[in-house]
Amino acid sequence: MKSALPRILIVFLLCSHVASGADETLPMVDGWPGLLILSGGSAVPAEAAAALKDAIKTGGSLVLITEAASDPSTVAKSVKWLKEHELSDYVTINSALSDSERRTKTIQAIDAASAVWIGGGQQAKLAKSFDDGSVEAALQKLLLRGGTVGGTSAGAAIMSKVMIASGANEPTLTSGWDMLPGAIVDQHFGQRNRMTRLQTAVEQHPECFGMGIDEQTAVFVKGRNIRVVGQGSVSLLLAKSEDRDREVQQLHAGDSADLTQLRRASRRRVSRIETGVPHNGNNAANSGALVIVGGGPMSDDIAERFVELAGSRDAHIVVLPTAVARDEATQQPPGFLKNAKVKSVTVLNQRGPEEVVTDEFKSALKSATGIWFGGGRQWNFVDAYEGTEALELFRDVLRRGGVIGGSSAGATIQGEFLVRGHPLGNTVMMAEGYERGFAFFPGTAIDQHFSQRERQPDLLPVVRRHPNILGIGIDESTAIVVTGTKVDVIGQHSAHFVSGQQLKNLPSDQPLPTTAKEAAKLYVSVKTGETFDLESIYR
Repeated sequence: MKSALPRILIVFLLCSHVASGADETLPMVDGWPGLLILSGGSAVPAEAAAALKDAIKTGGSLVLITEAASDPSTVAKSVKWLKEHELSDYVTINSALSDSERRTKTIQAIDAASAVWIGGGQQAKLAKSFDDGSVEAALQKLLLRGGTVGGTSAGAAIMSKVMIASGANEPTLTSGWDMLPGAIVDQHFGQRNRMTRLQTAVEQHPECFGMGIDEQTAVFVKGRNIRVVGQGSVSLLLAKSEDRDREVQQLHAGDSADLTQLRRASRRRVSRIETGVPHNGNNAANSGALVIVGGGPMSDDIAERFVELAGSRDAHIVVLPTAVARDEATQQPPGFLKNAKVKSVTVLNQRGPEEVVTDEFKSALKSATGIWFGGGRQWNFVDAYEGTEALELFRDVLRRGGVIGGSSAGATIQGEFLVRGHPLGNTVMMAEGYERGFAFFPGTAIDQHFSQRERQPDLLPVVRRHPNILGIGIDESTAIVVTGTKVDVIGQHSAHFVSGQQLKNLPSDQPLPTTAKEAAKLYVSVKTGETFDLESIYR
């Protein structure tokens, strides 16, 4: 574990400024392996005590940190809460020790622990007590090895690198602990009317999102999942940007959010990258070819066309199963490629900047004449490859005259605007932070399973909001094959196209159709077997 810690601490530079136009890989997209608990103060939800009990069942002690307390009564509250929940067997450090001795003893206790609870008081006092980073590092190590770290009131506020130390509407900001990536945490939120102060803090650090936690409420963060328990609510804030208003999302008990999506949304707001504006040219495959499949069973003519474009018998095809979680990804190629009589089919499950630079990954792509993006959830592709060397390796295949194909999620990722990208579900068409595809097909937003799932109404708000984007809906067992501006529709059904030009005659305040039948009237539908030029649809 010692060898892993320095790397994690280096990349875990949270709330760091993202330069204008930068497209950086988000560090540590999967969060901590352990459980982080942040309680908003007053009565701590019983679920927090239950989580501490679970953590110490398998061995390791519970450590109570009380340095935030300014008087004995505050310490007594933490002790009473632990005892009420049958957590009397805890370790605490003698406050009479010198600063250096107390730090040393605290670190030793954390190293032997499976859970740590940080009591309330004053977060500035707590930060000053352990201001050399050693206790912070020990807590991070505990989370890395799957342990539990929790705190209430001041013990929650200190969990964010940008820490609100004090103040009412004009907060005093200082440095806290790097435990909750990309956040600014505030507590006693609704009860003390702290919305303005958290909004002010987020406006000063727009690369962070705000998290305001009510009393009698707690947030459980494990990996990238944020879950709310207790009697109150949790407010998530995003700063105002050039193209977005300030945003507040409220969660109640049982609600969830995705930590990585919030971090990505915050970074996007300071990047000044307009997601709805094409950045990669006109609607054309400028080199090579694209085979974009709407999901469902693969028809023989689609499979044959992909293999033909990859070089037929001389094809070297790379399969990317990374639209699903690593432990669910198969090392077997899809059925239509298993029996293909081609030179080679290689499955690559590497993901992230460290893995895509391996010789196996790079050499396979450098010799590839075709790439197949598998099905699953398209946001997994973004987490796997965005900001890495992989994207240029993919584009090199097209530059060499090869083909990129994919079905379902592997279709949507090929567009420039990514729809249905929210990690918590595929019904959100515009998920901030996950609105950028790989733009193999520039200036487009691609949806799949289109007519079969009656998705015609879903693309219309995307195109209305981003009129320079061409919306494309592809039916199951159907593909569009794109070479330059030429499009062939093959397979069993149709492809459907809607542009800002087609919607411009609708008043902006007129509601868009909500039924598939009515929405379908706004599309140009092209049947299988037909060929057309994109300029005839889009211009």
